[in-house]
Amino acid sequence: MRATSRLKAIGERRAAVQVPGAANALFARIIEELAFEAIYVTGAGIANMHLGAPDIGLTTLTELANAVAAIADAVSLPLVVDADTGFGNAVNTVRAVRVLERSGAAGIQIEDQVFPKKCGHFAGKEIIPLDAMLGKIKAAVDTRRDGDLQIIARTDGRAIEGLDRTIERAHAFLEAGADMIFIEAPLSTAELARIAEAIAAPQLANIVFGGKTPDPGRAALANMRFALVLYANAALQAAVKGAVDVLSALKHEGSLAGVGERLASFDERQRVVQKAAWDALASRFEG
Repeated sequence: MRATSRLKAIGERRAAVQVPGAANALFARIIEELAFEAIYVTGAGIANMHLGAPDIGLTTLTELANAVAAIADAVSLPLVVDADTGFGNAVNTVRAVRVLERSGAAGIQIEDQVFPKKCGHFAGKEIIPLDAMLGKIKAAVDTRRDGDLQIIARTDGRAIEGLDRTIERAHAFLEAGADMIFIEAPLSTAELARIAEAIAAPQLANIVFGGKTPDPGRAALANMRFALVLYANAALQAAVKGAVDVLSALKHEGSLAGVGERLASFDERQRVVQKAAWDALASRFEG
């Protein structure tokens, strides 16, 4: 089954499938090895890890596509790709969908923020007029070559227009052809439940550690019938904390002797990057 069809089937189960975020192919390999069902290619993570910059719309389509292609080459899981605002207007969205579909996306998320966008859990967000967002959704739907490529429409309207108007906006997204809905940054479990009840289509919840939305747990989100639950930057936040702790110890203690339990072993690192498989290729083709 194609990755696009697998992602569509996952969404239709409405089982709150957990989808960790990967900012690079190494994190994606770990996610696949741990038997998750899909991967979220996180725009914030790429901005943080590739640019060392915050999630404020600095990443380009080319940088994103290169990351998607590398991840798609490293794993077989379906990739949900964060395409921010489509990198411009509806015409830009056409090109973004073409490029990201070729790069290996199984689902493409497009949001309704004004460019340059901000992280959904930052203050000061703005959203574009509804008609402009509907044009982007229609452009994405009409452009995809694979009819199962999931077009995921995200709205950040909760912080700007309130929940009622945001739910109305989401219904308009579905009428324009979106396959899944993503209402960013609800503020309570009650709001999550209301969103799930008000919108019949498959939906995403986004859980950011330290962000605005609480984490009621997978069982509760499955009872609400969310399709996917994003943990977009859990691996990134763990890596930052681990790197700071280990390198601080190295700086102050002069060695890694006291922090060995926080480090992957040499062998474990080679296993994650599948060195044995590459060695087998070398033996087969180089003799």
